[in-house]
Amino acid sequence: METRQQLDHQQNLDENQRETLEKYDNESRFRVFDNRKIALVVAGIAIILSIYHLYTSYFGTPPTLVHRSFHVAIVLALIFMLYPPLKKAKRNTLPWYDAILALLALSTSVYIFMEYDSIVNRGGLPNTWDLVFGAILVLLVLEGARRVTGWGLPTLAILFLLYGLFGREMAGIFRHRGYEWQDIVNFMYVTNEGVYGTAIGVSATYIFLFILFGAFLQKSGMGQFFNDMALAIAGQTRGGPAKVSVIASGFLGSINGAAVANVVTTGSFTIPLMKKIGYKKNFAGAVEASASVGGQILPPIMGAAAFIMAEILGIPYSQIALAALLPALLFYLGVIVQIHLRASKEGLKGISKDNLPAVKQVMKERGHLLIPLLFLMYMLFFSGRTIIYSALLTIIVTVIIAMIRKTTRMSLRDILEALENGARTALGVAIACAAVGLIVGVATLTGFGLSLANAIVTLGGESLLLTLMFTMVACIVLGMGLPSIPTYIITATMAAPALVQLGIEPLVAHLFVFYFGIFANITPPVALASFAAAGISGGNAMRTGFVSMKLAIAGFIVPYLFVYNDSLLLTNTTFGEGVLVVFTSVLGVMMLGTAAEGYFMTHINPVLRILLFGGALLFMNPNLMQDVIGFSIIAVVIFFQWIRAKKEGVASLRAI
Repeated sequence: METRQQLDHQQNLDENQRETLEKYDNESRFRVFDNRKIALVVAGIAIILSIYHLYTSYFGTPPTLVHRSFHVAIVLALIFMLYPPLKKAKRNTLPWYDAILALLALSTSVYIFMEYDSIVNRGGLPNTWDLVFGAILVLLVLEGARRVTGWGLPTLAILFLLYGLFGREMAGIFRHRGYEWQDIVNFMYVTNEGVYGTAIGVSATYIFLFILFGAFLQKSGMGQFFNDMALAIAGQTRGGPAKVSVIASGFLGSINGAAVANVVTTGSFTIPLMKKIGYKKNFAGAVEASASVGGQILPPIMGAAAFIMAEILGIPYSQIALAALLPALLFYLGVIVQIHLRASKEGLKGISKDNLPAVKQVMKERGHLLIPLLFLMYMLFFSGRTIIYSALLTIIVTVIIAMIRKTTRMSLRDILEALENGARTALGVAIACAAVGLIVGVATLTGFGLSLANAIVTLGGESLLLTLMFTMVACIVLGMGLPSIPTYIITATMAAPALVQLGIEPLVAHLFVFYFGIFANITPPVALASFAAAGISGGNAMRTGFVSMKLAIAGFIVPYLFVYNDSLLLTNTTFGEGVLVVFTSVLGVMMLGTAAEGYFMTHINPVLRILLFGGALLFMNPNLMQDVIGFSIIAVVIFFQWIRAKKEGVASLRAI
């Protein structure tokens, strides 16, 4: 039972893994107070924030500006109490200056609450106090974002603020009439377009509740259930630990939407297991990184990004989840195909059955925890109730269902800890959304988004392919070092309009930019998920990043294909057409993975790999003639590989 003991032991991060998480994930560098009273105050504020959001999800929110300002103020206060200003600063005490910053953060919401009627009556004409508190808010948001997300996002926000101030000095299409500091501050503070814009609006509703839902699931033991079930299903197969990593990380990534944290928590036991059966360091780290990032494109939750997309596009969530389902499954199929072929090529085995849990036993112990997820899917797809109300009920159902067995039952202390953990986990996304509000606010004021879209279209000329490629590069650059949700909001504002201008459906355009925005996490030179995985595996960070990209090759190609043929999104198709699309695209991805790995029964020569790659693209763009060509390529490759394997004395298809 060595493997089971190893897994149980590594559920709690050891010191080295904690250091790895803190190195690549700023959100993990929080304070742990020696003073119990301060710790209780911080925990109490976090719990109050969670209870407030649960309350407003059922009884409704106060006026929009008041609601969003309260959300931002509490988030900022918690950040200044929990996150030190420097990496090497002490983390066991609360300095006086951070206490003052927390109070200043609260004051920005108190002012709006007390002066709300006057602010509305002034109709956008600020007085002195509006500007004072607005300036305080802007500075606090920048500093809070720096502490939690690092320098990348606040630097981008500062550049946009400078662009808003001095854009009149620029030449060309990005020039605008320019705005004064007071105009920008007023727009950011007392309107629903700046800091309190759509990004923070979604954070204060959908995102917070689903992060809270994830906290309750984790507290009930859902993470353990996913790990054990993945082990039971795939652990014994060829290259089993790698497949376990893909399954567990995919499910967890869909719920928590945090790629780096997912890499460290899941990878802390899957990566050592992969190395133990013979996978190389870089490959083991790349498997975990690509699987963790892919969770954010996997329905039903997609790391909460689907709900933001629904809000921005004004379409039902169910339509987005359905459209995203097949591409996400194709992504994971591509990863698993390469994992399996690598194991076949190197003669790697799975984990002994004696060291694995049984499916029946896992279901008996924790299978009831699937009920909240099934209930959530029912509420989202069939109940007709709002997303917020669905999330609230699902949290309640989670607590009730967890009571069924003693091993998952939550005490009052567990519930309070889930409320606290949910609020603390939401801080990173919330402050990122607030900082994104500064960026989007300036883009709205100046028309930068339209200017960038025109620039991308101009660079692409009349070529849709070139425009897509420029958009892909822009999304990867914009997504470097950022969480998935703010990445999507930025790319949706900056890059998606370029594709819409070319006549591409908005949903297709938004999915395209979302894919490449989150894949920045595994794309060097700033591939944080891959770097974190390399930190655990002991591999080379850059090489792990490039191997991650190879494993995720389907994710880099499928977005191009659904732009050219949206049947891959299962939209505007009949049932028969949908079945054909699924069949041909699955074959295409299997060919793509085979071409990437260069192995089938035995090594594939370069000419056949190129042929397979071309055939894969033909299959994933359904057409009768292309399908015939694709089947012919498959037949040719199988024939040549069988002949070559026979000559080399390699086992035939049983080795695959």
